[in-house]
Amino acid sequence: MSMKITDLHTLLVHELKDLYSAENQLKKALPKMRDAASNEELTQAFSDHLDRTEEHIERLEEVFERLEYKAGGHHCKGMAGLIEEAEGMIAEDAPANVKDAGLIAMAQRCEHYEIAAYGCARTFARQLGMTDVAEMLQKTLDEEGNADELLTRIAEYKINLSAQQ
Repeated sequence: MSMKITDLHTLLVHELKDLYSAENQLKKALPKMRDAASNEELTQAFSDHLDRTEEHIERLEEVFERLEYKAGGHHCKGMAGLIEEAEGMIAEDAPANVKDAGLIAMAQRCEHYEIAAYGCARTFARQLGMTDVAEMLQKTLDEEGNADELLTRIAEYKINLSAQQ
């Protein structure tokens, strides 16, 4: 069920549908990543981000309501590929601290995908004069950035150090 992209508004809706699919896929993947992690701080970060992801989904649903479009109807192939790679890391037979470092790398790939997509959608909304939608997308963008920074700190100050020994 593909929509025809004819202008910036329909491109925005397309991007939002992609994000909605990505967030829903991530919602299913995060518990698997959390369960595969051995570091307590990383496990907590995955749990916390699962909560944020549910909030992001709700926020996107509110955006769709404001735009008078249905959420869904699109499958994000980009996130599907990233999650497939994460599942490969989960299946790896590696020392726990090395697997944790790999899980962070996989999670950050997902975060960076979302950061790029939310940034574009926010910019489209601003350009279209949809200030309220742009603000909602910016809030999610900020939260995704915070999650990425947290993963970097956990990696650089704990997990990567133990994984190199």
